[in-house]
Amino acid sequence: MLWDQHACVELIETADLAELHRYRPAGGGLVSLNVGYAPHGPDVTASLLRAFRSQVRAIDGLALAASVDDVDQIAAAGDTAVVFDLEDCAPLGGDLDAVSTLVAQGVRTLAPTYNYANRAGSGCLDTTDAGLTAWGRSLIGEMNRVGMVPDGSHVGVRATVDMCAASTRPVVFSHSNLRAVWDHPRNITDDQARAVADTGGVVGITGVGIFLGPNTPTLEAMVRHIEYAVDLVGIDHVGVSTDFSFDWQTFRDVLATSPELYDASYTAWGPVEWMPPETFVGIGAALAGRGWADGDIAAVVGGNFRRVAAESWHPLV
Repeated sequence: MLWDQHACVELIETADLAELHRYRPAGGGLVSLNVGYAPHGPDVTASLLRAFRSQVRAIDGLALAASVDDVDQIAAAGDTAVVFDLEDCAPLGGDLDAVSTLVAQGVRTLAPTYNYANRAGSGCLDTTDAGLTAWGRSLIGEMNRVGMVPDGSHVGVRATVDMCAASTRPVVFSHSNLRAVWDHPRNITDDQARAVADTGGVVGITGVGIFLGPNTPTLEAMVRHIEYAVDLVGIDHVGVSTDFSFDWQTFRDVLATSPELYDASYTAWGPVEWMPPETFVGIGAALAGRGWADGDIAAVVGGNFRRVAAESWHPLV
């Protein structure tokens, strides 16, 4: 099973989710699709969820997954299971009760901040990292309670460590690479990776060119980050994601028009390049070519994120 923990379509109700068929050569798996980030309030995310869920139901080869058993059945049929994620707490509108509502609509992962500080805590591009706020710690507790996975991608270093200390369930980096391999402020430190692994979580190595190297979205570059992460935190704590923007031209436009969300590290190597699904589905073969054992490949391309889901997607009793 190929488990892509984070991908993006244009955040409009008419985005064409049939694009997810580009994962089909993998032979069945899961894609977590973003439905909101820092600029979006609750109404926008609610509207996107209604539209996206309706599309998934109508498209042959895609299916909504409410449980890990659903994911297993969908993937076994050669189809793509779809769940959703959020980057930033803004779509909650400051209401912790919204977490359970979003879980019921298939949102299974949330990163408290998107690059810069908000009510929950500090982001990875902030010059001062004040960590997680008291409200942010309450958010992690509510996520634990209702079955939503805390995500450290885009979160500040100290805030990530605070998340791991606050969480009673696994924390993940849904789409973050290693700063020791490529020094980019969106990449994570060894200490962040260890903190997430200590919760039982997973570091999801991603295929965005500027996070892999000097805008190099290749399998070779991705494998370098994967192998470093495995050496650092162990085979049970590494996964993969594309962070592919199916609306890549729109995202490039946002980079130019929304400097408050990004910094020069996003554009220093020219227009951002992404690893497309057609390349991403070859990650297992690339690892096999490096001499990896079948069981280790299965863990990294899907098994580890599946384990976190099995441990986390149900409410605490």
